[in-house]
Amino acid sequence: MSDLEDGPADTVEEVTGTGIPIRGNDIDTDQIIPARFMKVVTFDGLGEYAFFDQRFDDEDNQKDHPFNEGRYQGANVLVVNSNFGCGSSREHAPQALMRWGIDAIIGESFAEIFAGNCLALGIPTLTADHESINALQQWVDDHPDEDLHVDIVRETVEYDGTEMDANVDKAQHKALVEGVWDTTALMEANRDATRRVAESLPYVESESLPHAETDD
Repeated sequence: MSDLEDGPADTVEEVTGTGIPIRGNDIDTDQIIPARFMKVVTFDGLGEYAFFDQRFDDEDNQKDHPFNEGRYQGANVLVVNSNFGCGSSREHAPQALMRWGIDAIIGESFAEIFAGNCLALGIPTLTADHESINALQQWVDDHPDEDLHVDIVRETVEYDGTEMDANVDKAQHKALVEGVWDTTALMEANRDATRRVAESLPYVESESLPHAETDD
């Protein structure tokens, strides 16, 4: 992320770091974060439950899964296949991935609502063709300690001297690069305008509206 003042949130122009491959199509949000872990007041600590049922058996013994492998600890770029994040539209799924440490996801395709929930956290979801994704997953598997570079502006992924085209949805690209992906920050930056509109509505009582903070 950079400190460009294009919008109320940090711009997200690039992500650099090591990768972690999760292979398989149609990995749904229940696999990413089982429903029983959604009974939380805040999202804090949700990262430890990412892919929990794929990582542990009924007796909490570790199963074979990339999130359990020591060589992938600290990775921040997830590389997936087709229709990732399908199923129920739970925002806990990208929250769990973010809190595990994921800053960007590259895949063949994503469920639309999942991609939107990722955008709300400033996590880019880039897409590429099947062959390119398979090649990237294999490279990450063979080189878990080497960085790859995700360029959101140029829509490319660079690794091992290879530059791979990776599409970023047009609306997502604009939101990330201009720093307008965080809707809470956007509303905060436009508090006065929001209040003026609310006050113009005949069914809203001005006394119930929050007042702008002033310096004492």
